[in-house]
Amino acid sequence: MAGDHELTLTQVGDLPEVCLAHAIALTSPRDACRCAAVSPAFRAAADSDHVWRRFLPPGHRGATVLLPQGPPAKSTETSKDAYLRLCDAAVIVDGEGNGSMRMWLDKASGAKCYMLSARALSLPWDDGEFSWRWTPHPLSRFGDVAELVECSSLDIYGRLPAAELTPATSYAAYLVYGVAEGHRGLSYPDQETTVALGGGLVAAARARHAVCLHPAEEAEARKFRAVSRGAGEDSPRRPRLREDGWSEMEMGRLRTPSDGGGQEADQEVVVSFEVLGWYPKRGLIVEGVEFRPVN
Repeated sequence: MAGDHELTLTQVGDLPEVCLAHAIALTSPRDACRCAAVSPAFRAAADSDHVWRRFLPPGHRGATVLLPQGPPAKSTETSKDAYLRLCDAAVIVDGEGNGSMRMWLDKASGAKCYMLSARALSLPWDDGEFSWRWTPHPLSRFGDVAELVECSSLDIYGRLPAAELTPATSYAAYLVYGVAEGHRGLSYPDQETTVALGGGLVAAARARHAVCLHPAEEAEARKFRAVSRGAGEDSPRRPRLREDGWSEMEMGRLRTPSDGGGQEADQEVVVSFEVLGWYPKRGLIVEGVEFRPVN
């Protein structure tokens, strides 16, 4: 009789490990770590190669070998081990042997982060070959940095193929820099940054932001802004001091196209920093431009 049969309920944790792993692989690295704390069954599924292989970028095996520091990868390295290694240290990805571009992963989301070195940027040389000097720096991730010796026109450009970034992800670009003793003209006149997908003039105009690299010269900067900036305009963005000792200035944000994004996926992300006005400038130390995902 029907009343003689007991109804048996199946818990989520009773599902086969392969089913749990498939479901967890559709989430994010952060969610996978949370799932691992639920139960032993969830932990086994959440730590499996099936899950973490999905969070790794294509070609990660070759990139892992290029880690500049730390022990070599274990022969029994799991996909989760490889993921964590790519989060903890940047790898060379430019393939030209000069280390001008490095990549790592955002630990929470798995999105790719990039740093373009000063040598990968377009720097102005209008004032002659001695406008900049290349010099080692104790805080730099790269072999050298670019230090501004003297110039009157200052505009810096960087380019990165949109396909290099994680699809369907919001990114911010940051100018990473320092200021040398004896600097001049880094608070005034007006300074602007742009970030645009494809580098179109219309897109760049919409993404234009006023910034101030060195707010310590605020009194001098106010004199120029009072003349050059109109009423009601936003105050310039200010830099943030990073844990590694550099300063960073947010240049702007963009949303990358989704997988199979057509022509957009073939475009470049173009970033720029420009000082408006022909005044003497010196003492800017350029480490590079960094791309990181934002919420």
